[in-house]
Amino acid sequence: MRKIAHIFLLTLVLGACSTDNSHFKLEGRMRNMNQGEFYIYSLDGSVNGIDTIKVNGGKLAYKMPCTKPATLMLVFPNFSEQPVFAEPGKSVELKADASHLKELEITGTKENELMNDFRKQIANASPPETLKYAEQFVEDHPKSPISIYIVRKYFIAGAKPDYKKAENLLKTMQKEDPENRQTARLSAQLKPLVNLVIGSRLPNFTAYDINGKLVSKSSLSSPVALITTWATWNYDSQSFQRRLKSYIRQSKGRLKAVSICVDPYKKTCRDFLKNDSLTTWPTICDEQMLESQLLRKLGLYTIPGNILLKDGKIIARDLKPMDLQKRLEELI
Repeated sequence: MRKIAHIFLLTLVLGACSTDNSHFKLEGRMRNMNQGEFYIYSLDGSVNGIDTIKVNGGKLAYKMPCTKPATLMLVFPNFSEQPVFAEPGKSVELKADASHLKELEITGTKENELMNDFRKQIANASPPETLKYAEQFVEDHPKSPISIYIVRKYFIAGAKPDYKKAENLLKTMQKEDPENRQTARLSAQLKPLVNLVIGSRLPNFTAYDINGKLVSKSSLSSPVALITTWATWNYDSQSFQRRLKSYIRQSKGRLKAVSICVDPYKKTCRDFLKNDSLTTWPTICDEQMLESQLLRKLGLYTIPGNILLKDGKIIARDLKPMDLQKRLEELI
């Protein structure tokens, strides 16, 4: 993917440049990657679009407009993600080994260095230990933007979401920092999830697919139904879209699906689907990325994400690709 977000005023620079109070700069070095590229996007809506950061001679430099704190996500060639916490007028340095991305470090601001410490803490922790460390971090740093990221990642969008825990942690954060709009926003996003637990039914919704056809809850009327989220820049999600075509064919009408693409452009989505002949079921792309109102209504905040239904009721959500494949094979 080449740069696809120019209209969103994300600027890529390939050299040293000064940083004023209305910009944020990321520079660094990638060991074991002489030439390459990875993506960057905003998790909290502070910046729209996706951009490409190029690595030349193992070095990278990126500068973007920044008038308020923002949480950015770096998407690496292996499709792993790591957060960067941007601040107006700040410059940070990234140090990473392409073969050990979990050991990535970002220095230059308090928040990014605090995130480094958390990465190290959970590096060799078991899943239960990781959740314990995540909860403790939020309680110790309720005003930190890292806490918003942690609540979303580990308690809302995790493999085993704990919405009650997320709700309690957000209440603690709001008590300590009642003016924080991002915390309030995440709390609002959490509310639909409470009503979309296993055993509940989907809320009514309407949207238009990439061909302009109306899609609604009734589009999923079948013994087995599936909603998936995906993006052309996310390998796991695009790979599953290819497998989904086979499952729909094998089901002989028992399985219906609706896919939601979070790419910023319909054309990118449409071209991918056409090239891979994946146009036999509705795909929605409203160009709002993770800010999509439909995603919020359905409580979908991860890529890949999913909601699996049987006879109109939710029986699973946000399963890992292999787990989702297994469930579909059992059902169809």
